Amino acid sequence: MERPTHDVEYEQMLLSRHTFLSRRGGRRQDGVLERSAYILLSRIRVQGPMTIGELSDAFGLDASTLNRQTAAATRAGLLERIADPGGGMARKFRITAEGSRLLDEEREGIVEVLDHVMADWSDDDIAAFAGYLRRFNHGIERIGGRPWPRP
Repeated sequence: MERPTHDVEYEQMLLSRHTFLSRRGGRRQDGVLERSAYILLSRIRVQGPMTIGELSDAFGLDASTLNRQTAAATRAGLLERIADPGGGMARKFRITAEGSRLLDEEREGIVEVLDHVMADWSDDDIAAFAGYLRRFNHGIERIGGRPWPRP
């Protein structure tokens, strides 16, 4: 007999295949940021400037992967390198004004799509769903030892 977690696994797999395309002007279009940049900028926005080592620990990725991602984001004008405000020797990455603007634009586009997807849901249903997702993510973070700071 299959357990309910089999249903969760299947629905999570289906969810992971979707990309959220914004609906600007009534037409669907790709987002403004690549997914890795969106997640990277989101983490730095919530936590503040971070070193490659801190990013590596936060994401559970090797430093070479983060070096490639931060280099691409820096070339695109989304991040900038700054001296450690705490006086440490390592340099940190901080979101630029353009990175912040594009992150806000991307997030707003995704929220527009979610508003469309859940147009027939009550506010209570949406809040309950968000609560379950938060609880699910907290469980994953607890097991993985990598909590994600929330605003």
